[in-house]
Amino acid sequence: MTTGPLAGCRVVELGGIGPGPFAGMLLADLGAEVVRVDRPERAGEPDAGGPADVLGRGKRSVVLDLKDPAATAALLRLVERADVLIEGFRPGVTERLGVGPHDCLARNPRLVYGRMTGWGQEGPLAASAGHDITYIALTGALGAIGEAGGPPRIPLNLVGDFGGGGCYLVIGVLAALHAADRTGRGQVVDAAVVDGTAHLLASTFAKLGRGEWSDERGVNRFDGGWPFYAVYGTKDGRHIAVGALERPFYRSLVALLDLEVDPDRQHDRSTWPRLRRLLTRRFAERTRDEWAELFEGTDACVAPVLSLTEAAAHPHLAARGSLFARDGVVQPAAAPRFSATPSSAGRAAPAVGADTQAVFRDWGVDPAVQFSD
Repeated sequence: MTTGPLAGCRVVELGGIGPGPFAGMLLADLGAEVVRVDRPERAGEPDAGGPADVLGRGKRSVVLDLKDPAATAALLRLVERADVLIEGFRPGVTERLGVGPHDCLARNPRLVYGRMTGWGQEGPLAASAGHDITYIALTGALGAIGEAGGPPRIPLNLVGDFGGGGCYLVIGVLAALHAADRTGRGQVVDAAVVDGTAHLLASTFAKLGRGEWSDERGVNRFDGGWPFYAVYGTKDGRHIAVGALERPFYRSLVALLDLEVDPDRQHDRSTWPRLRRLLTRRFAERTRDEWAELFEGTDACVAPVLSLTEAAAHPHLAARGSLFARDGVVQPAAAPRFSATPSSAGRAAPAVGADTQAVFRDWGVDPAVQFSD
């Protein structure tokens, strides 16, 4: 039985890639019943369904060819019974398919219609192709990440697709659901990766405006420019992360490393080149795990840089169950956590189309208007 805070909420997800499916997974983790509408040809794709399809967990799958008018009619019948629809096509695609906001809200005025794109529904680039790297490039986020004098460093696709994209789509959907509960009216949520990524940069832009941030990468507080907030190599070729920003944490760092520096001169930038050399040499004297053991439980704000496969075995993450394995596939547990309506990672992703008949039956849609074979 689903117990998450969104239990009873019905979501139709038009199958796509990246931030849209991630948003659907998050909504499913929160307890919503998410039905993913897949294209027929997706059944032959190797990443469709099963434990390794992590973004598809907790969902049900129906197959509809939306180029078929009967399938479009079937989808609109599902929409009549849904609370949310999310889609990640380029602007105008769902309108051409007959399942755009106007078509769906006409059938269900309370519907929250969530749209996930890179550039947004309007603007000079709205119709252009793009990927996470191009979206975050234009926001300034990519240009701010990397070492001084070096090229920008790609932060996986966490900042754009999943942080600025999928998470903001879910925020918008939840807010619109709240508004629909109060007003009885649904609305369209235009979630764009560029908008969300720019929003994530609020604190950085604030620092820039106050003159506390240089518009040059690798020289600032949170980009590795400060020697006591940086990553250092260890004797075994691995790395250790240091985040000793506050004075008490910095004092602890200096003491545990037995550095010959004056901790009261932490923010004296003239001392930083020597401090970085000292830290570089000291961390190179031991292995990563030896340093991790020394700093464990201290307030020096030092942690080992773990690989993805190592992370699941770390005692803290293991104790909290932050990551778990299903059929050999490591994946994140549901987040955040709730005291009264606990969320959970749903069942492994179903095979494409595995739930087609059951969903139409359970949602009360007449099988005669489903779709043509």
